[in-house]
Amino acid sequence: MVSWIISRLVVLIFGTLYPAYYSYKAVKSKDIKEYVKWMMYWIIFALFMSVETFTDIFLCWFPFYYELKIAFVAWLLSPYTKGSSLLYRKFVHPTLSSKEKEIDECLIQAKDRSYDALVHFGKRGLNVAASAAVTAAAKVSQRLYMFYFTDHRKGQGQGALSERLRSFSMQDLSTIRGDTPSPVTVRAASSKNVKSKLSRSATQTSEASGEVEQKITQPPSKAMSVKRQEETRTRVSSKKPQ
Repeated sequence: MVSWIISRLVVLIFGTLYPAYYSYKAVKSKDIKEYVKWMMYWIIFALFMSVETFTDIFLCWFPFYYELKIAFVAWLLSPYTKGSSLLYRKFVHPTLSSKEKEIDECLIQAKDRSYDALVHFGKRGLNVAASAAVTAAAKVSQRLYMFYFTDHRKGQGQGALSERLRSFSMQDLSTIRGDTPSPVTVRAASSKNVKSKLSRSATQTSEASGEVEQKITQPPSKAMSVKRQEETRTRVSSKKPQ
């Protein structure tokens, strides 16, 4: 872990920032010798970074791997070894010069194909986006129509029901089958029934009281008649001679 951190710092500081500053000075001073020197270094360093991407994945387990990377960067930068110029003159320049035409043709074809592929995928993406937008708009309009239709039907049903209820009177509503009478009519009918029952009970009680009074008054009259008859008999018997 420590060797990995040190190697990254060495590559960042001595392999990137230091050569970038001296490349700036070479461009500013217009020194062709320094300019060519640092251009060769950047070509070798670009190849090194490309290879490093794969070697860090597959060769990181190798002993002293990060230490070898640090030593390689120092060898490229050292003015005594001149590793970057040596690698460029011995390997890179002859290989690129021999296959320069093929590389140029491959780059031109790649540019054309990439442009055609970009246009093709761009058209497909636009078509997909347009179809998705159309389907989404159709779904939204359909849902809005359904909501409007249902609300309109509900409004018509409520209006017809209210008109029907307004057209009928309370008496007509009570005669409709399945309709329950209102509580006001129920209370009025119950009060009428109670009043009729009370009047009937009052008449019955009055009749009963009259009969009782007649029964009470009749016995004394009979008793007086009996007494009178006995008195007349005694008077008659007293008047007869003995």
